[in-house]
Amino acid sequence: MSGTASRTSKQALERIAGAPAPARVRELLESVYLTAVEVLYTPLQLTMVELERALFQSAEKARNSQVQADVYAQMRLLRDTAERFPKSYLDALAAQLADLKSLPTPVAEERAKPSFKTMTLVEDTDIDRDIVLHDMARRESSRGVSAMQLLGQRFAVLAAQPAFDSERLPTGPYSLCRALRDSGEQLQVNLETQLLLYQVFDRQAMERHTELCDRLNILLAREGILPGLVYRPYLVRPSAPRGHGPGSVAGNPADAPRNAGQAPLTSWQGQGPAASWTQLPSAAPAAAPAAVAAKPQADAASAASLHALLDAARQTLSRQAPATGGSIASLAANTVDASGQSIFAGAGVAAGAAMQPQPGVGPQAGTSAALPPMTSPQAAPKAVPSDAVMGVLGKLQAQAAAPGARRGFKDIHDALLAQLRAEHGSNAALSSQDADTLDLLGMLYTQIQREVRTEGPAADLLNQLQVPLARAAIRDQNFFQRDQHPARELLNAVAESGAVWLSDDDSDPMLLYKLGEAVEKVVTDYEGDESVFVEANERIQTHLRGAARRAEVAERRQVEAARGKEKLEAAKQLANRSIDELCASEAPPKFVQTLLRKAWADVLTLTLLRQGELSDEWQQRLQATRRISQITRLPPGGAPDIAFGEQIEDALLQVGYHRDEAGAIARRLSSPGGDDDVTSKTELSAKLKARSRLGEAGDRDEEEERRKNAQPERNATEEGFYRQLRTLPFGTWFEFTINQQGDSRRQRLSWYSLITDNALFVNQRGQKVAEHSLDALARLMAGGQLRIVTEDRGRLIDRAWQATLRTLRAIAGTDTNAAEGA
Repeated sequence: MSGTASRTSKQALERIAGAPAPARVRELLESVYLTAVEVLYTPLQLTMVELERALFQSAEKARNSQVQADVYAQMRLLRDTAERFPKSYLDALAAQLADLKSLPTPVAEERAKPSFKTMTLVEDTDIDRDIVLHDMARRESSRGVSAMQLLGQRFAVLAAQPAFDSERLPTGPYSLCRALRDSGEQLQVNLETQLLLYQVFDRQAMERHTELCDRLNILLAREGILPGLVYRPYLVRPSAPRGHGPGSVAGNPADAPRNAGQAPLTSWQGQGPAASWTQLPSAAPAAAPAAVAAKPQADAASAASLHALLDAARQTLSRQAPATGGSIASLAANTVDASGQSIFAGAGVAAGAAMQPQPGVGPQAGTSAALPPMTSPQAAPKAVPSDAVMGVLGKLQAQAAAPGARRGFKDIHDALLAQLRAEHGSNAALSSQDADTLDLLGMLYTQIQREVRTEGPAADLLNQLQVPLARAAIRDQNFFQRDQHPARELLNAVAESGAVWLSDDDSDPMLLYKLGEAVEKVVTDYEGDESVFVEANERIQTHLRGAARRAEVAERRQVEAARGKEKLEAAKQLANRSIDELCASEAPPKFVQTLLRKAWADVLTLTLLRQGELSDEWQQRLQATRRISQITRLPPGGAPDIAFGEQIEDALLQVGYHRDEAGAIARRLSSPGGDDDVTSKTELSAKLKARSRLGEAGDRDEEEERRKNAQPERNATEEGFYRQLRTLPFGTWFEFTINQQGDSRRQRLSWYSLITDNALFVNQRGQKVAEHSLDALARLMAGGQLRIVTEDRGRLIDRAWQATLRTLRAIAGTDTNAAEGA
């Protein structure tokens, strides 16, 4: 680090060497500083270069000669001080490292503390600079969250303090902005130039912050500071086995495959784990017919098993078809699965349709007209090569790109066969492989459309993707076996944007715009090159990752607010418990007890929030509470304790009481018998009833109402779900049933309190949507109105594929109950 050492100043190293910390910590802080110098020195130099260039461009665009002259003057001043800027900046950063154990005030808090030396407004200069710096630090704090979390834990070890958040981290974005302000003031330039410096610094140096955090984590881990530390945002509490209800079995090795995907889903939508389609579980065959017994079992979605399963399903449907020559496709459309819903609806059953004579008029390529009859019943079907099929689909794709052109998948299948027979003869048919591909894709689309709203842009985008997906599936024989196929990933993104469990508040207009661009690009540009899907899908995934980061930031704010409410509630509970114990043991007058519970409890609560239960201030408040009981239990008519009354009045003023109210309460709490000749009990009671308590908000009435309407004791089933809820990881997704039709909405369990029993739910964008008690959630789960979303049901396209396989097995006879429902 000889080059790095030459860039440091002696003053910075001496300041770190003189830090009030053990020698080992000082050595590590010096290493941290030298790493920061190595990462930031060159960007700081480039900042000065770019600042001068930006000033020159500003002078060129000046509105008059005077403004231009001022900018040139700033440039001359900058040339004299620019060389010192990198070292002055690093000196300011070293000062923050040396003061590791102090608590620097964040930029946002500094901005909130105006100076009242004189009766004037805060200077606009300070406000402008603080706003820019705060926004810069806030944006950077949302990037590289995991690296900053790890670094905050490691700096906490060095400082022997709780973990550092992004605002207190000595090398965090807020610290970098504080150093920028200090060093920028030394340049002695005007406000406009300083603001321009901040913008250039954001582009040149702040971009290296993530690299700095990563390198510091590596350095400290190598030096033995929490070397095995990893970042896991949601940790599962290992207190009880987790399942789907009180009857779930844990610890049984035989159940491991069945429960493999039953972990709660905690990822944001678009970022959930993708299932491997070649390893999806299948139902065990119950009473397979002879036609299926000779076929390979479809326990894994391999190509051979899929073809065998389709053949078995076709044979089953052909046996069920009337001898009069009824259409196999129409018979399949009337087949229902175990849930009572029609299966194969719109799927096409391509192979069966290709083998049947279709009455109707002549072919009309590109329309959904009925297929023409074969010239001879004995004519053997002639399989058309896949290249010819691709060519016809290419024509249909071009037509699909035309404005207003919309088709269902059955229409596309019919138009494809009509065009093939027009070009290759009336006995033209799809090859077995192409027919299977189109059948599977059509069935997959049918299952997807059940979970997508029929209205809205997502349904239109799904229709536009049908032909390109058919071409991609026919070209790639492993379309249904490849994990995370780019075409399937794009299909999943489009489908999930219009899922039925999304509320109106969950919609993302920018995501819909990006999806529209991606689908348009695929429809326009796809000619067999898979990179078109890759590029389109990467654009969508980039947007989804950014949306997930923004949702995490919004969610974090909601969680912090909820934790603050929990802390307030815990303080209230302890304060009320202390007063209840005192009233039970010493029994002061009843009105004094009312004043203690209504007014003095707020004083105790505020003391707990500010100082904590182990503080001397809290013990003094408890002594004052006992002193109130001793004085008020004396016979009325004695002299009040005026000094003690003033202490009570000052304490009440701190929690928001007006002076007249605080004085009236203080006189009663410091007088024997709790008497007061100035204010009557009725008047004081009315004032107490009219004012808000400490920490009360608009939703307080709902909470009180819920407590008044206490639920009966939980039964065994509800108790099992209640215990399960208390072990779930933060971030678990739930589906709430919202009406009698069974429609559901997904919400994310961001946080819950084991103290207050409250649970916070947010939507897809990290915005708060509801608060429920764990008791209420357990009762909803027991009533079937609420269910946990597990990883195996996290992605819409994976669920649709599982439903497709179940449908095929039901028709083939591997699930007799579903087959009998036909």
